[in-house]
Amino acid sequence: MSTKTKSILIILLILVADQVLKIYIKTHFVLGEEIVVFKNWFIIHFIENNGMAFGFEFGKEIGKYFLTIFRIAAIGALGWYLLKLIKKEIPFGLVVCFSLIIAGAAGNLIDSAFYGLIFNESHGTVATLFPEGGGYNGFLLGKVVDMFYFPLVEGHFPSWFPFWAGQEFIFFRPVFNIADASISVGIVAIFIFYRQHFDEKKEEEVVPPEISADVETGVADELVEEEHRKQEDYVN
Repeated sequence: MSTKTKSILIILLILVADQVLKIYIKTHFVLGEEIVVFKNWFIIHFIENNGMAFGFEFGKEIGKYFLTIFRIAAIGALGWYLLKLIKKEIPFGLVVCFSLIIAGAAGNLIDSAFYGLIFNESHGTVATLFPEGGGYNGFLLGKVVDMFYFPLVEGHFPSWFPFWAGQEFIFFRPVFNIADASISVGIVAIFIFYRQHFDEKKEEEVVPPEISADVETGVADELVEEEHRKQEDYVN
């Protein structure tokens, strides 16, 4: 199996897992409903957001259009770059990292582009897939479904703490989905394990191999000529 095929399979597996879980949550949970999976550390908590990963938002409807178009452009650029890297026979782990990022971006893009068309609202009722009256919003204006919540540590900032004194503290507060996790894992893994790979590529770009070879050849020729001159001076 080629590296390209493996990359496509990774992307498809993550996309399928992400969408199956989102559709299940959307069609079985009311917005805000939650189930405690393990103590109070792992909770399935259904929310929707209009924006970026982990629930961040900006710009309302205009921002939504911009973000969705940006996702499309980013997926295209990342896909092109990944194909370029595969041809250079990069480490397979790096291929996996880029595949994770592309899959995560595509997973949230599907929500943004189509969920507004194929689902009705989840406020106070369980949503229906392909409802008779149509969806809750137009193309590119769907909401991203999130469900994973890990409030591992809860408490309050001390009174002496600047800015947030006495306010509630929760770690980890954001609610996210498989696509968000896929993007995060891919990016973090690149920084931890493969940053050196890109540093080496930059060095190669600064001194191209053909120029480096020419320089080495020139230095070698100069050394030979210098040695000949020393021998001639010795004989004379």
